[in-house]
Amino acid sequence: MSDQISITGISAIGFHGVFPEERKNGQNFVVDLKLIFDLAPAGESDDLTKTINYASVAEITVEEITGEPVALIETLATRISERLLKDFPLLDSVIVTVHKPQAPVLVKFSDISVSIERRR
Repeated sequence: MSDQISITGISAIGFHGVFPEERKNGQNFVVDLKLIFDLAPAGESDDLTKTINYASVAEITVEEITGEPVALIETLATRISERLLKDFPLLDSVIVTVHKPQAPVLVKFSDISVSIERRR
């Protein structure tokens, strides 16, 4: 399947991290998504019910970023993927990338991210 909806740059403040300062102060997390499923029914019918509402996907993603803190961004990515697969039955698979641009690393860097792909 090569059909997909991409959503990039969903951002919110979360309190995820291993260190106490991260959980106390919070920081910005940015999420990119690729929603992989058959877009033909929506394209042929022009019917919103035959696709996935990307506004709802973005809202759910922010709920997960701002929700219960976890130690690892790998866990955050997994939670987002599981929620999207549960809430959107049309979804065949999802690729979730979580960026942590203010990660507590002692060398200069532009971004740290993890990407996962989960299938139904």
